[in-house]
Amino acid sequence: MTHVLGNLDELLAGATRDRAGPTALLEHFLGAEVGSKVEGRIERRLVVSGLRERKTLEAFDWNFQPTLDKAAIVELGRLDFVRRRDDLVITGKSGTGKSHILMAFGLRACEQAVSVRYARCADLLDDLHAGLADNTYTRRLKSWARPDLLIIDDVGLGQVKRRDDEPTAAHTLFNLLDRRHGHLSTAVTSNIALSDWGRYLGDTTIAMAILDRLAMNALRIDVDGPSYRQHVADQRAKKHPTKGEPDGG
Repeated sequence: MTHVLGNLDELLAGATRDRAGPTALLEHFLGAEVGSKVEGRIERRLVVSGLRERKTLEAFDWNFQPTLDKAAIVELGRLDFVRRRDDLVITGKSGTGKSHILMAFGLRACEQAVSVRYARCADLLDDLHAGLADNTYTRRLKSWARPDLLIIDDVGLGQVKRRDDEPTAAHTLFNLLDRRHGHLSTAVTSNIALSDWGRYLGDTTIAMAILDRLAMNALRIDVDGPSYRQHVADQRAKKHPTKGEPDGG
């Protein structure tokens, strides 16, 4: 009853206002305690997940991306695809809301007690390559391979390090996705065409093997619309034009 004891005065004051009887008072206290424990568990999952931001589907600007199938995204947000162990690939230009959608799915996963890890692709590869240097590669690989839902964001953004004495980024990503394929769900956003993965990851043949296991059999969504970040920047520039420049009005 940690939450109840820590907030006893406030809970008693509320019960007095509501003129709650003994039974109602006990139910109120127990409900508050259970709610606090649930919130605590969600918070711990969020910390472990590595989510950079707490996005929600409710906050997504659907009007800005009218070609996006809202009903399909909301349905995916139920996370049935995770329970089916399906993969998900969302493609589109930078700033079109791909990351927002997957971060919202990550938040939903934490709320539904589904284990989830999030990372930008370049950061994930950096972490695994760091394991080669300090002999923790196997442990790190197992850690990334474990969650029910792995979110790999922004394939194509960020520099992928290439060293002659280490496996290519393609080999590293293949080893991870090969462990997960068919067993656990992986969701990916890509800012480049899937045909460009080989160039980005440093090995066209292995990149094709990755796509064979992931993208070719995954649920696919393409966000074909303008950049919301650029839209916000343009609106801000109109409201606060640079000194000496006309405001376009």
